Amino acid sequence: MAQNVGATDGSVRIGLGALAGIVSLAVVAGALPLPSLASPVLGLGAVILIGTGLTGVCPLYSVLGMDTCPVESR
Repeated sequence: MAQNVGATDGSVRIGLGALAGIVSLAVVAGALPLPSLASPVLGLGAVILIGTGLTGVCPLYSVLGMDTCPVESR
């Protein structure tokens, strides 16, 4: 797959993924009064966000025809 996630988009994804992971762990530890279902949902979201941010490839962007990478000069 071609890269379709730009540098800024990737950085935001990694930051949000890290935040979602921390919140997920806080729910598991009982530090946040959220339903227990929130922890695996946030954890999965964190893995997806961090994975797409690091690889630069977002399958949903491919389906929707989106691309946040800058146009490369030839």
